[in-house]
Parts: sequence; structure tokens; C-alpha cells
Amino acid sequence: MRPIGVTVISVVLLLAAAYLWAIGAMMLFAPGSVSLMAGAPLMFGLELAGPYMALLLGAGYALVGWSLFRLHRWGRRLTLLVLALGIGMLVPQISAAEWGWPVLWYGLLIAVRAAAAWYLVQSAEVIDAFKPKGRAAAEVDTNLRG
Repeated sequence: MRPIGVTVISVVLLLAAAYLWAIGAMMLFAPGSVSLMAGAPLMFGLELAGPYMALLLGAGYALVGWSLFRLHRWGRRLTLLVLALGIGMLVPQISAAEWGWPVLWYGLLIAVRAAAAWYLVQSAEVIDAFKPKGRAAAEVDTNLRG
């Protein structure tokens, strides 16, 4: 059974993928209709690389979101990496922000990413959901017993 929090995180990643695909497609088929900076919060500084990078990163977000939705352990690890990169990219922005709403906004974005990562690492239901099942679980159990 998939925990609801895992479903929510994977849906958010899939929505980010759809957003980047839409931006990339609009930049390809109607140049100048969308700013290169439209995908900046999701592109980790690669937004100036153009529409192909938006499409490529959208595919990456889709892969991570789908793998998390399918409860692949490597998908969980990749999601943690994406969340950590997101936090790392927000640190300079919050450091340079003027006091007030920008600091609150960037702080909220960092807190949400940190909470999602903490949930994926520490929640008992998430840990149980990502445990190996079937034959692989029996082999792991046998190997652990010695």
C-alpha cells in the first residue's frame, strides 16, 4: 500500500514535469512567447540552456515522480537528491533576499522540501512501503541472519 504522502510528493513531481514540458514546447513552437526564466525555480540554474533543457529536466522530474509513485527504492533516493538540490539552490536566494515576504517565501520553500525529505527518510509507513517484497525480501532476510 502506497502512503498518501508518497503519492502527494510523486504527483507534485509529475506536475513539475508537465509544467517544464509545457514551457519547453511553447518555447519551441512559439519562440518568445514564454520567458526562459519561467522554469527557473525547477531548473537548478539551467534555464538559460533553452527549451531542450526544459524538456530534458521535465523528463527527469517525470522519471523521479513515476519511480516514487511505483515505490522503487532508487526513486526514493533520487527524490531525496532532487529535494536536497532544491534546498541547496534556495540558500543563495534566501541569503540575498530583502527582509520581508521574499525571506518568508524562500524559507517556506526550504521548509517544505526539508519536511518532504524528512518524511521520506523517517516515516515508518514509508520505510515499510519501500521494503523489498517477495523473493528478494526473503534473500535479504536470510543474508541478514547470517
